[in-house]
Amino acid sequence: MSQDARKDEEFATKRRAGVLGLNYVDTTAFDKQLHKDILTNDELYKFRVIPLTADQHNIHFGITTTTSQQVLNTLRGRFSDYRVAYSIISETGFNDYMRLYDPPAKIEYEDISVAGQEGAEDMISRVSETLNQVRSDDTLAYLVQQAYQLKASDIHLECQQDNVRIRFRVDGILHPVAHVSYEKYRQLSSSLAVAANVSTGSEEAQTGHIHSQYRLATGEEVTINLRVETVPTVYGMDAVMRLFNMKLEYFKLENLGLAPDEMEVVQDVIKHPTGLVLIVGPTGSGKTTTLYSLINTLNTPENKIITLEDPVEYFMPGVVQIPVHGELGDQGFAEKLRAVLRLDPDVVMVGEIRDADTAKTSLQAALTGHLVLSTFHASSAAAALTRMLDAIGINPLFANAIHLVMAQRLVRRLDDSTKQSYQPDDGLKAQLQAIIDTFPPGIERPNINEVTLYNPGSSPAVPFGYSGQIALREQLRMTPGVQQLLRLPPAQVTTSALQDKAVEEGMRTMLHDGILKAIAGETTIEEVYRVVG
Repeated sequence: MSQDARKDEEFATKRRAGVLGLNYVDTTAFDKQLHKDILTNDELYKFRVIPLTADQHNIHFGITTTTSQQVLNTLRGRFSDYRVAYSIISETGFNDYMRLYDPPAKIEYEDISVAGQEGAEDMISRVSETLNQVRSDDTLAYLVQQAYQLKASDIHLECQQDNVRIRFRVDGILHPVAHVSYEKYRQLSSSLAVAANVSTGSEEAQTGHIHSQYRLATGEEVTINLRVETVPTVYGMDAVMRLFNMKLEYFKLENLGLAPDEMEVVQDVIKHPTGLVLIVGPTGSGKTTTLYSLINTLNTPENKIITLEDPVEYFMPGVVQIPVHGELGDQGFAEKLRAVLRLDPDVVMVGEIRDADTAKTSLQAALTGHLVLSTFHASSAAAALTRMLDAIGINPLFANAIHLVMAQRLVRRLDDSTKQSYQPDDGLKAQLQAIIDTFPPGIERPNINEVTLYNPGSSPAVPFGYSGQIALREQLRMTPGVQQLLRLPPAQVTTSALQDKAVEEGMRTMLHDGILKAIAGETTIEEVYRVVG
């Protein structure tokens, strides 16, 4: 509490004492002495009184404005052999004394770790015990701090019949870390609701955002930047918190893991002042990170960049960022986009194209002198194009507007220190050869008889054999064959036809990319099949 705020509280307490006809004591100017033989700590908390001075004949109690008359009478009767006097002190003054009578115990907030199958139950038990000791107002910050340390992307709070399960998504996989009681969860969900501006009693799904600083009881500072999604379930309010890292230096094209030919395509596209670039993939595939890296690269004094986001997830100096709230609906999103285009931007980022109106407006902007960047939910780059066609119908300028569709998925990266090599058997060789035979022209085809693959190993530091994630990508450009297909009636344009034509003209699919990364020892064949199919 600041000095001015404390002065204001003491002044208000003094006025209240005058109204009640009682003496007032300013404990900031009082020589604090402890008289531990008069009342126990439990009684001090219960009665909300402090013995300020005491001798053989007198006891002077400090009381608060919430101390009841019954307590005053009780104390007079209990200490009938003493002259008992009362003076009002402030709530902060009372708390200051109680920290001397009952100093807080040193809190050890044990670090959370993700254990292998053998040690999982023991780890969950230890973390659950730690969470029960964490101060109620620290629980949220502690979980976020630990999730950041583990490089988790999400925290899941899941209401079950007997308790609430807490899981972290690390490298794309969910790991249970603790179970907490419903009493503890009520405190956590209350803190979460206040910070994210959502209601714990709502019967509808809600979205919120938290960006603030917290100080743990240990003295550590924690920056919390979360998108919060809540939904009511049969046992209570479940929540998923998506973590965002605020460091702008991470948003660089060179940090995206682009291959040299992929980097060349991206740099060539963003050099052009117009066109639509779509980043495609499911939730959690790194679309937002890719978008922000593009924006950060384009963020120069010569460019005016405006973004429309629901919500604004990262704050970027030099960029005009406009939040689009979910309650406005998709029409509100499209209307804001039309308003933004009147502000003469060079680059526009649309957080997500969700409806036909936003799709059409984005295409028109791309054709009229703007570089438009956006995300789209689709299983592949070719599927994104056919879905866009379904949304906007026949449009002869469609093929001219889109410059690049980049689809991506994240797979776990093998830990180099523990991975174990093996030679594929004949059945797996046949599978791989069938995929290699579909590689586009210009991609070197590995000799299947010389291929070495890898399985994850294990160590105490890396129990699952994976460390971090890498992206599998495909980049669909508007080559002559693809453009010709897109000018056909929409009914004749299929996803498979578009993909075949794009591969024929040089596109490496996510499956192709995954096979090459598995052969290079960066991930496993099982990971590629799990994520891409």
